[in-house]
Formats: sequence, C-alpha cells, structure tokens
Amino acid sequence: MFLYLLLFLVLYAFTNYFLDKIRNLPPSPFPALPIIGHLYLFRRLLHRALTKLSHRLGPVFLLRFGSRPVLVVSSPSAVEECLSRNDIIFANRPRLLAGKHLGSNYTSMVYAPYGDHWRNLRRISAVEILSSTRIQKLSHARSDEILSLIRRLARSPNQTVNVRASLFELMLTTMMRMIAGDRRFSGESVVDVEETKKVHEIVSDAVFLGGTTHAGDFVPMLKWIWSRGYEKRLIELQKERVKFIQGLIEDNKKKMSSHEISSDDLSHEERKKCMIQVLLSLQKSDPEYFRDEIIRGLMLTLFSSGTDTSAGTMEWVMSLILKHPKVLQKAQSELDYCVGHNRLVDESDLSKLTYLHCVIKETMRLYPAGPLLPHESSEECTVGGYCIPRGTLLLVNVWAIQHDPKIWDEPMRFKPERFRDCEGTRDGFKFIPFGSGRRGCPGENLSMRTIVLTLASLLQCFEWETNEKMDMSEKLGITLSKARPLQVKCRPRPAMANLLSQICNN
Repeated sequence: MFLYLLLFLVLYAFTNYFLDKIRNLPPSPFPALPIIGHLYLFRRLLHRALTKLSHRLGPVFLLRFGSRPVLVVSSPSAVEECLSRNDIIFANRPRLLAGKHLGSNYTSMVYAPYGDHWRNLRRISAVEILSSTRIQKLSHARSDEILSLIRRLARSPNQTVNVRASLFELMLTTMMRMIAGDRRFSGESVVDVEETKKVHEIVSDAVFLGGTTHAGDFVPMLKWIWSRGYEKRLIELQKERVKFIQGLIEDNKKKMSSHEISSDDLSHEERKKCMIQVLLSLQKSDPEYFRDEIIRGLMLTLFSSGTDTSAGTMEWVMSLILKHPKVLQKAQSELDYCVGHNRLVDESDLSKLTYLHCVIKETMRLYPAGPLLPHESSEECTVGGYCIPRGTLLLVNVWAIQHDPKIWDEPMRFKPERFRDCEGTRDGFKFIPFGSGRRGCPGENLSMRTIVLTLASLLQCFEWETNEKMDMSEKLGITLSKARPLQVKCRPRPAMANLLSQICNN
C-alpha cells in the first residue's frame, strides 16, 4: 500500500511539473504535493524563506498554496511589470478569511476588489481624510500627544521604558484624537482602566489576527478542521470593533446636532474637525453613499494601519541607533543645530532634518513594515515572459529587493548615508516600503510626518541607553516587528533640562 502511495505521489509531482512547462508557467520548486502544494515550505519568517527560493529559482517563480497559485516576484523589473504595466490586473487583494470578517465581507478599502466602490473609498481617503490640507489641520493632535509622552518620560527620569508599548500607546491616542476628537485615552486623561484596556485589546487583536493566515485560506476541505476557532475569533473581534467605532460615530453625531461645533466660528471649528466629523458632514449631503458602514470601514482601516506599522518602524529605528551610537550622536547634533535647546521641534522643522530622514528610510529598507505585499490577478497576463493565470495570488517580496546585493552596496549594513545619493531613490522599484501602484499606501504622508516628529522629539529631549545586548530578531504578523520588545533607559539631556522642567510644571 505504501509503495502505491509513493508511486502516486511521484507521478503526481512529475505530471504537474511537465504540465507547468507546457503551459509556460514560471519555475516552481519540486515537488508540489497533492492537496497542500508547497505549503510545507511555509515558515514563520516567510519573506526570508521566499528570498532563499528566489536565489535558486530566479526573481519570478510560482508556488501552490493548496489549490491557489502564488506568484512571487523579487526584482525591481518584475515588480514594475506587475505594479506598473499590469497594475490594473493586479489591483485586487486576495480573498482571505481576515478580509471576509475584518473587512466587512471585502467592502473595506484594504480588502475591497478593484472597481467603482474601491475607487470611491480611495478618493474619499485621498481628498477628504488624508490630504495634505487635512493632515495639516490635525497637526495639533499629533503635537499634543507627543508633548504628553515627553512630559511623562521627563517626570520619571532614569526609568526603564518599553519602547514598543509606549509608542503603540502614543499612536493609538494620536489616532483617536485625529479620527474621533476623543481625548479619553490620552496619556494624561483619567479614564476607566478597563475601558482603556479594551480599546488596546481591540486594536492589538486586529493587528494579530489580520496578519494570521490559516490553511483554510488555501485548502477549503481543511477549513472546518483547522480554521473554525480562528474564524470564530475573527467574527467576535469584528463585533467588538464595530461596536467601538459606532460608539465614536454616535458621540460625534450628538456633538454636531447639539451645536457643540458652532457655525458662529466655522473657520476655527473646520480647522479642528476630526475625521469622523468630516465624513458626517458629507453624510448630510449624500446620505445614500456615506452610510455609517462606509464611515466605520474607513475609520477601522485607519486604526489598524495607522498604529502598529508606525510604532513598529519607530521601535526598529530606536533599536538601530542604539546599536550604532555614532548615528544617534549625529542625529542629535542635527537637531541641536536646526532647532536648538530653547523650544521643542515642530512640524515646520521636519524638512530640515535630512539626516534623520535618512536614518528612517534606511530602517524601512532593512525592516519594511510590510515585507510581502499581497495582490491578486483579475485576468491572465504575462510577467517575466511567463504566463500568469487569472486568480493568481501575487506576493511582492519587498524584503528581498531591499536586501539584494545586486542593487544595494553592503545591503545588510545599516548605512543611513546611502539615502543622500541616488542609491536611495525609488527609481526602478528598488525602495518601496509603502507599496506602489493603485494599492500603494494612501497614508504615507501622515505616517512619515508622525514618525519623523515623534523620533525627533524623543532624540532632542532625552539620552537613551540599554545595558542588554540588542536582540534584532524578527516576528511576522500583519507587519514585521521585533520578536522581543526594546527595553531602554532614558534621562533628560542636560542641554534640555530647563525646557523640560518648564514643560513638566505646566
């Protein structure tokens, strides 16, 4: 019996191999097993496993995750073919369990298929929510929350700081301010501990479960065996998320109907409008389209994508500069020169901090928040001279491209200076931390402003040190984060002592 089974597996593998050759499909690792395909290659750090395969198979190759074909591209030219020449064809997202439940049956902007609905959501985001004008109008929210963090750190000098937890809380409170105008969860507000904990859990669980992939996504017959518990958690989490965000929407409806947002001072109040209030104003003029479900979906997308990714990137930056003290010293010297010691850095200073921008970009090159960008083909096309079937899941291996020695000089080294010359440009899709094409991240401007201002403030005000050996190991969920949270000690910089004393006493 065992001999027959072995013979069947060998015949199956060879038959598929030669059929792929006849159909002009990209090269594929041998063998692809019945039912599971190449799922046996699935590793916790999938981006690294796929990079090793690209060294053997080339920058364009095909896998089978269960019944689904998966195209992996790992070169700038291949990415350009997918996200430029075939951009519309690859403008869909894969239909996974997370998208079905956390994406409200694939209707939110992250998970919606390319079409009129997605284009409308994208337009609303670009014009009404994430435009440069709107982001600038909400700058007070970012500045206030960063100031609150600085005050807390300055009042407890020489404390050990969990960088990840502190930055995640900062991003959560900042997004709450910008999205709902809500200060209940601000670092200096007194709120119910259980309520705060619940909000943190909702956002953290969405990040964790949204980045988890189960066999049921690729092998339907295994869905009821392996994914039932996972799917149940997704359903329960989405109920909590909807309840939470709908509560914020109702709060803002009451504020607007009770004239707390007064028409007597329209210019002032328009400047202070949070994102939900902007969308509720549009709801009045077009209630048929701007339903509560649309507003909920847009705001939940911002919560999920605007907290963990930025916090994770900043933690990687802090880890790298502590590992490279000369870089930390150089960044602080730039701040001393451009800003001084008599005031805090603000958003008008950010364009002058060229070296800090280089540090952040180099961090994003080494540790991109999204090391694998998922897309899906809506029709048959050609990539690298190979035939790509309709419904193929595409994985753009950003990590592989940004660590390619053919593209980057000493790619494993942390060298911020490389971004001062042409090597650091996006030309040829060499550097794509925010994605590209129609599905490129619409929040890039907001993310970069928040990251640069936060890091500039922390480096300007405090000295940072760690006594333990830096652990740079990774873990992959919806984003690429540190396996072990960064624990550091901070104390006020002597040159900033007077200013920090004034801030703490206010």
